[in-house]
Amino acid sequence: MDNNDILIRLRYALEIKNKEMAEIFKLGGEDVTVPEVVKILIKSDEYDIENDDQIKINNSMLDSFLNGLIIFKRGRQEPKPGQPASPETSIKKSSNMNNLLLKKVKIALALTTDDVLDIFEMAGIMVSKGELSALLRKEGHKNYKECGDKYARNFLKGLAVKYRG
Repeated sequence: MDNNDILIRLRYALEIKNKEMAEIFKLGGEDVTVPEVVKILIKSDEYDIENDDQIKINNSMLDSFLNGLIIFKRGRQEPKPGQPASPETSIKKSSNMNNLLLKKVKIALALTTDDVLDIFEMAGIMVSKGELSALLRKEGHKNYKECGDKYARNFLKGLAVKYRG
C-alpha cells in the first residue's frame, strides 16, 4: 500500500473533509492547500501508471499528517519543563509506515488495545494481544514485528466499519 492509498482509506474511514485534511496537514507542519489535497486523494489506476494530476506523498508528509491528526483529534500537548518544544521525527529511512499508522491512529482516536483488537475483528482478522504489542513496539526492539499491508488494510477497513457503520 502506498502513502496516498493510506490517506484515501483513512479519510474515508474517519469521514474527513478536504478542508479538514488541509488543516490537519497544517497542524502537522506541512503547508498543503485544498486543491493539493484533492490531487493527493486521486486514486491511481494500476493500468494508468502515469497520472500527472496526482500528487504523490512521501513518508515524511504522511508522518506530518498523522501528527496533525493527533493534534486535530486530541489537541496540542504542551511540553513539560525540560523537554524540547518539538518532538523529533519518528521516521527513519527504512521505517515501515504501516506500524507508524497503527500507533498514531491509536493515539489520535484514544483507542485502547482492546479497541484495536475489536477493529481488527470487525475487519474479519484475528490478532492476538501479543501480535498487536509487537506491531506497536519501537523499531529496533527485540520483539518488534513489521506491520504488513494486510494488517494495515484490515485495520483501515475495520475503522471504516466502526465509524461509518
